Amino acid sequence: MRFLHSFVTPLLLLAAGAAQAASWGFDDAKLSVIPKKTGDGAKSKDVRQFTDKSPLAESPVTFDSSDSLKLLLNIKENGKGKRPHQAFLVLRQQGTTLEVPFLLTVKENGKATVEIKHSDLPVQFAAGKELLQASLVLASFGSSEGLNKPFFNIELTRDPNATPVIYEPALRYGKQPEIHHIFRADPKNPPKIVSAVFVLAVLATLPALFVGWLVNGANISHLPKALGAAPVAHGVFFGSIIAMEGAFYLYYLSWNLFQTLPVLGVFGITAFLSGAKALGEVQSRRLAGER
Repeated sequence: MRFLHSFVTPLLLLAAGAAQAASWGFDDAKLSVIPKKTGDGAKSKDVRQFTDKSPLAESPVTFDSSDSLKLLLNIKENGKGKRPHQAFLVLRQQGTTLEVPFLLTVKENGKATVEIKHSDLPVQFAAGKELLQASLVLASFGSSEGLNKPFFNIELTRDPNATPVIYEPALRYGKQPEIHHIFRADPKNPPKIVSAVFVLAVLATLPALFVGWLVNGANISHLPKALGAAPVAHGVFFGSIIAMEGAFYLYYLSWNLFQTLPVLGVFGITAFLSGAKALGEVQSRRLAGER
């Protein structure tokens, strides 16, 4: 039993150490800067090779606006080629918190590749002059430790003859300058001379109205009898018409629409009810043969 105890304990410690050592990594990484136009036999402008144990490269990779950046590598888990759940090349602008991830295309055996063109970069990167730090991020489900480590820097250059990149800051929600509202002035009355012309035009029709009544047989002598038979109906009806004209006059002078409409509504209903009663009295005289 003592021998068994002394044998099992080192095995457990060795297994625990092996479990802790499980991690994601890569090897045979090859970074190439490829010109836009490569003739027969032309080579990449810059080639870098590194592994997951390599430190951050001292010299940056020059990335011109007409170039493309291509990265090839073999991703492994515990030394065996495998595809992780997450595999990104992350570019981070030094001195800021701005970063952008580029997804690696990975096969089942762990062979991965990613190609970045200058046009794929955000306008903030293209317009800035800071170096970009490139990190590889590898992780997946399980107990294996992921990898998040910078390996090289990128220096962006641009053809001086190319169209310059202009960065316009995005709209940010926040406190804005005070807005002073300028409301349209209230409508004004027309010139008095125009109003006077229309008033005279209306008054000029009154003689024509009286003449029309006389021509069509209006009998003014029935007025006392009509007022005697239905004084309230005739008086209220005539007074409602005069009151509505007064409301229109006040609207012309100073009232607004919201003040005028309720008053016209009240006088209109009053004129309708009293007018029905007054017309009933007129009809009774017509039926009696009085003209």
